[in-house]
Amino acid sequence: MCSRLQSNRPVTNNSESTGDGRIHTGGATTCRRFRVTGRVQGVFFRDSTRQRALKLGLTGSARNLPDGSVEVTACGRQDSLEQLGLWLQSGPPMASVASVEWADVEHRKFRNFTIG
Repeated sequence: MCSRLQSNRPVTNNSESTGDGRIHTGGATTCRRFRVTGRVQGVFFRDSTRQRALKLGLTGSARNLPDGSVEVTACGRQDSLEQLGLWLQSGPPMASVASVEWADVEHRKFRNFTIG
């Protein structure tokens, strides 16, 4: 199931991060794949996403796709994934996000958050 994100919810940071990109073992772990379209390549989108994900205690990856979009796969606590999804709607200052779609995906083990 693929969904568009709604931006009418407040963002709060209740995640329990270890500070080094690994998630805290407490709480359920979910993986979610996001596809972000717009002017999202060549504007530090992937690195900014990595930095935001690490602050939220998420693991995963971000990569450019041939169609000009960015794919983000992130794993961690549900509330942290929701916060990342809200942040992806605007991204870093030089980005211009047109849309964000997401789907929960099968759990994958990531050691940290990488850029591909």
